[in-house]
Amino acid sequence: MELMCVRLNFLRSIPTNRQSFSLNVRLLRWYGVGRSHQQERSIPCLQSVYTSRSIRGFERINETGQPSRALFLIRPNTCQNIRTNLKTLGSHQFKRKDNILSAVTLHKQHFHTSGRLQALPAPLLWLLLKPIQKLLAIVLGRSIRKWWIALPPNKQLLLREAAWRRRWHLAGGAAGLLVVMAVFLLTHLDESPVTGRTRLLVFSRENFLELADITAKGYMEEFKDSFISPKDPRQQVVEQVVQHLAQRNQDIAEISTVPWSVHVVDSPVINAFVLPNGKVFIFTGMLEAVADVHQLTFILGHEMAHALIGHSAEQASMSHVVDFLSLILLTAIWAVCPRDSLAALGHWIQGKLVQFMFDRPYSRKLEAEADQVGLQLAAKACADVRAGPVFWQQMEISDQLRGEPTVPEWLSTHPSHRNRVNQLDRLIPQALELRSSCDCPALPATDPRAVFSKSVRLLLDSVKERERAQKDKDGKASGGDGSGRGSGVFLPLPQGPSSPAPAPPVQLGGVLAPAPQALASK
Repeated sequence: MELMCVRLNFLRSIPTNRQSFSLNVRLLRWYGVGRSHQQERSIPCLQSVYTSRSIRGFERINETGQPSRALFLIRPNTCQNIRTNLKTLGSHQFKRKDNILSAVTLHKQHFHTSGRLQALPAPLLWLLLKPIQKLLAIVLGRSIRKWWIALPPNKQLLLREAAWRRRWHLAGGAAGLLVVMAVFLLTHLDESPVTGRTRLLVFSRENFLELADITAKGYMEEFKDSFISPKDPRQQVVEQVVQHLAQRNQDIAEISTVPWSVHVVDSPVINAFVLPNGKVFIFTGMLEAVADVHQLTFILGHEMAHALIGHSAEQASMSHVVDFLSLILLTAIWAVCPRDSLAALGHWIQGKLVQFMFDRPYSRKLEAEADQVGLQLAAKACADVRAGPVFWQQMEISDQLRGEPTVPEWLSTHPSHRNRVNQLDRLIPQALELRSSCDCPALPATDPRAVFSKSVRLLLDSVKERERAQKDKDGKASGGDGSGRGSGVFLPLPQGPSSPAPAPPVQLGGVLAPAPQALASK
């Protein structure tokens, strides 16, 4: 199909009277001529013609005599007279009084729109700009220091005196900046789901959903060769537990509106995490670390709590504000310190102070909240919530048996195993009450915490007996009395209910011991 456009070109000046110009000229028609036939049809023109030398638009008089935006059409016979068979861009001209109408032939073109160019999610953009901001702060502070050193002493004195004379103006500016920051923080307060805690939220949940999609694609590419088969019993157990948690917590909007999917990675790493978009990643090492499906339900509830509360957005928001304040301090450090070596040392100290005073304590706070909410999710899913503290007791003993060094809690991003056990023990009565209100089957009278405590005591007693027997044997062989005390492995006794429970030891080494039907409600 060929498209012909008829436009008006002026050889002389355009009349200043718009109405007379509109009435004297019959303008503009687009029409198409098929390649296999000569039938024409009207097509709306893409450009309007106006009363200017550039020929952009045009107005005509309607029936009421008022100007209105419309387009004149040339009669069909006129268009036929100027139709051309040019196969390339060309023109055909004919005179009409003082003007020339130019007929331009354009071939039909197929337009292909390009793909949507989406902007980077705000959290990802902030992560990319974070090192650049620090570099700019260092350069700015260093430039200020060099500029000040290069000034003669008399100018330095004059600047100090001028700053002192304008001290109230400077104080007012600083106060205004603090007011602006306070207004910004107050307008970005948000209420945490489930717990109702007031928090700062600079980045929205929608921003992190976009970032979660990008992150999920990266993890899928990274672990594509390590995912276990969908028919694997471990995959099916985890899927059933996740779906059961989601179904029993449909009253929480952040859970009911998310499509949950499970990906089990064949790796000995003891870890699991859930992205805000519902992608659950769990390693087979974690499946071997849990003793039963109740512990697995608690762990998955903990990770889902991170996602539904939006801890990643909250932590990034707090880090964003702290980093902004740190940039001011960083600029001051590089501006005040007389040498680059001292400025670098001050920079390192400032980073460590921010890390140990803000980042890690806040991370431990979010982990404790995830334990609390995860215990509630597991309770509503009819799991035995008393198994939650047992898992962290197992992890504590496992770390000691592997000889891993004990890191002080204030140096870690997570609470210590002992503190997590103590916190969960305090929350167990409330979780049991919540569980009983959700129409769940009755729990067995045997408390898993008591069972685990008794199992550990039996283990310690057997170790001591073996050590005593070995010492006696060595003493007889050496001719001694065997009364010396040797050093052995001393494990802390887990805290649990005082009443012992006559039950077999806890079966460790995998989640497949009990069936997932143990979580089914009445």
